[in-house]
Parts: sequence; C-alpha cells; structure tokens
Amino acid sequence: MILAAGLTPAWQQILAFRRLRLGEVNRAEEVIGCASGKVLNVGCALHHLGTASHTLSPAGGTTGEMLRTDLAVLGVPATWIETQSSIRICTTLLDRSTGQTTELVENSAPLSAMELDAYRAKFVELAARARLIVISGSLPPGAPADFFASLLTEVTVPVLLDLRGPELLACLPRRPWLVKPNREELALTIGNPLATDDELLTAMHELRAKGAEYVVVSDGPHAVWAAGPNGVDCLTPPRVSVVNPIGCGDCLAAGLAVAWSEGRSWADTLHFGLATAAENARHLLPARFARGSGW
Repeated sequence: MILAAGLTPAWQQILAFRRLRLGEVNRAEEVIGCASGKVLNVGCALHHLGTASHTLSPAGGTTGEMLRTDLAVLGVPATWIETQSSIRICTTLLDRSTGQTTELVENSAPLSAMELDAYRAKFVELAARARLIVISGSLPPGAPADFFASLLTEVTVPVLLDLRGPELLACLPRRPWLVKPNREELALTIGNPLATDDELLTAMHELRAKGAEYVVVSDGPHAVWAAGPNGVDCLTPPRVSVVNPIGCGDCLAAGLAVAWSEGRSWADTLHFGLATAAENARHLLPARFARGSGW
C-alpha cells in the first residue's frame, strides 16, 4: 500500500458566490464542507485512483470527528491520532463570475510531545507495510524542524515529500525519491525569489545536489518543471474548465506516487500526475473524482 502521512489536516468550508464583492455583505449560493488539508487530499486521491492506500493524520475535537466521518463515508482507510486541540477550519471563497479563488487559512494548533510520539509510533508501524510513502503539509507550531526527517530514519521504501522550508531541507540527506514543492514554496525553501526559469532550475538542481533523486515543481496553471537523473522536463498542464483548483498540487503528488508504484516510465509518471491534478480542478470538492479510463 501507499501511505499518506501528514500533521496538518483541515476541515474545508467552501462558499461559492455568484459574484464576490470585498467590503460588502456577500450571500453564498452554495456552501459545502469536507475533510481536506494536504495529507487528507493525498489520501483521498490515492483511494479514488484505485490503489491500496492508508492515511495517517491527527484528529481532535468536533472537527476531528467530522474528518473521521467524512473519510469513513468515502471508504478511505485511515488511522487517526487523537489530539486535545481541535482540527482547524479553512475556508475557500469561489467567485463564479471571475473564476477567482480566495483561500482563508487557519493555522494548525500545536501538538503535544505525547501526541507527536504517538504519531511517530504509528508511522513506524504503517511504514513497515508500505511500498511507497507520501509525506505532505507543514509542521504544527512547536514541532521540531527535523520531525519528518526523524520519521525517515528506518524507512527503506521510496518517499515523496510535499514539504517546504527547514522541514524539507532536513529530509534531503535521507535521499527521498521525489520532492514536490510549488514554485512559491521552493523560493521560500531556497531563500531566493525565482523570477526566471533559470533561477527555478538552479534551485531544483540544488535540491537534487542535497539528496533528492527527482524534483517536480508546480506553478498553478503554468508549466510544471521536473528534474531527475536523466535531465529536465517541462510540461504544460492539460486545459480544463476549472471549478475549484484547491488540492491540485496534492492530487499531482498522489498521481505521481500511484504511477511510479505501478512501474510506469518517468514520462508516463509525469503525465499521469498532471492528468490527476487536472481532473481534480474540474470538481468542487478536492480529491473527489473517479480515475479516467484514458489514464
């Protein structure tokens, strides 16, 4: 199975407006909620892509119960670490007149040392049964920057990291199979603006020099760049009618993991990942889609 692991899930509230006017009273024409955050988006996408998978995530408070219920209804296999603090709520505002998406992000609450230890123990247990691991999302406040790196100490299977900043850099000596920041996250990690493609490629090669075998960088609807042992690729994402772009990066990560675990070539792995992200954009809820027959 593929293990999806992360520490910062969210309950996602999506409000769609015919036209959103800042500074005024706005009445949503549609409101819907779902379990989300990077780790749960990846877990849901893996499940809907038809691969054997398992998701490991914290869950606390009323919102934590909502996460558990939502994934249970979807049939997504998951293990939950109970936390004292409630899971955060993030809000997506969709302006249907312009297609613009606004994301209101609540920071995650800290996890106690005991909760982090419980997470670590369960990760080690599940990782021993995994054929590939996807770790995604940020660290909660107060968690050590090397927490994710410490999880990889005894991992022997390929690992895909959708991380940024110090937590990503700390993992690179563990030689992950693939790292997948977006362009903004890569700039934050490197500490330099990436205004040009040459600057972007330099930053990608820097991550490879530090230990990553492959580096894939997304940039919303713009080109996706990939660097690996056989060189550099630049791909144009498929054009689709976008309903909600939230979770596309997470679905890209899930698609890459599934395709690679199926033994596909690197070129096919990239195209499958992009197809997964594009399919996600066509749906209102993140990572809720059916695998296409042409994939």
